[in-house]
Amino acid sequence: MSEERGASVPRSLPRHATEVPAPRLARTITGVALGCYASVTILNVLRAGGSSTTRLVICIGLVLLVFGVQFVVSAPRARSWSMVRKLSTLGLQVVLTYLPLFWFGISWGSMEGPLAATVLLSLPGRIAWPLYGAVVTSIPVYAYAIGVPGVEVGYFFIAGMLSGLVIYGLSRLTDLVHEVHDTREELARMAVGQERLRFARDLHDLLGYSLSAVTLKGELVHRLIPVRPEQAQRETRELLQVARQALADVRLVSSGYREMSLRDEAASAASILAAADIHAEVDIDCGRLHPVTETVLATALREGVTNILRHSKVQTCTISATSNAESVLLVLVNDGAQQNDRGPGVPAGSGLSNLRERISAIGGQLTAGLREDGLFHLEASTPAQPPSALDTTDRTQCAPQPEPCRLM
Repeated sequence: MSEERGASVPRSLPRHATEVPAPRLARTITGVALGCYASVTILNVLRAGGSSTTRLVICIGLVLLVFGVQFVVSAPRARSWSMVRKLSTLGLQVVLTYLPLFWFGISWGSMEGPLAATVLLSLPGRIAWPLYGAVVTSIPVYAYAIGVPGVEVGYFFIAGMLSGLVIYGLSRLTDLVHEVHDTREELARMAVGQERLRFARDLHDLLGYSLSAVTLKGELVHRLIPVRPEQAQRETRELLQVARQALADVRLVSSGYREMSLRDEAASAASILAAADIHAEVDIDCGRLHPVTETVLATALREGVTNILRHSKVQTCTISATSNAESVLLVLVNDGAQQNDRGPGVPAGSGLSNLRERISAIGGQLTAGLREDGLFHLEASTPAQPPSALDTTDRTQCAPQPEPCRLM
């Protein structure tokens, strides 16, 4: 059975996997159209009579040269040529369009179309369109002057105008296809870059806190083993819980989906701060929060506690969260501000910058600094209902917490 399924895999490939890439397809269509116009010119010369071998060879050679130049001019990269190169190519096409008239007669008149298209592709619009009109009328005027019947004069005018517009339109459509294709690649690169930034930010926010807690718990267990083995055992169990949570966080980050609870983070923070001999007053008093808002505030709480454990020697800390119908406010206050200053040459962390990006993305605001009473504060204010766009892009498959969070 497995071999049969394996044999059927090629038939179940997506349709787009076997399609020709759009830029190549557009370029191929342009080339086929130019080939058809070239064939029409050769047939016109043959129909005019006197098709000796030498005449036919010269005609085919000139036609291939004209449409070969036109194929190069129709390429998207030709739009970036210098004006000198564009004018030189245009001059070559003028010679290839009008000089063979002396050898092949009016049957060569349909070659005005490629020249008219090159005029539109190479020159600014205010010059190109009047010059285009002059080109597509030049052959009909010449035909009328040499006594060609009016029906054929009209044919040359319509044929030249139509072929010029068709070649110009196909060339511009090819340009647009290339631009869209390049834009898609650029968007893909930007998406990859954004995902890398998200991954790095989430690792910082999640593992920074967890690893700090593991280190702190490990040091505490090491000190307690000789004197308080029972307490050391309890702390070891909590250390294992923190380590398991860190592993779960890594898996959630790698999967791109993560939901955090402000209540759980507050309880964890109280335990960690108590283990660090920090007197913590935790008061989370809020109703049911939107999942996006709760995740962002839980992340802010983690970053604040991580900074307390890493960058300061705090003795007391207050954590509170309040909410109303329009907004939610999370406040962290500690007395270790004098220890937060780092020496020169020590790079600043990216935690607060990450938080500001997260909170501003849902219409909130983050402030942090030293208060007049000498205490360091971190305040995160977010709307109770974040924008729906964020809810559909950053948070799919999330359900709100069924119970209100209240931790005293």
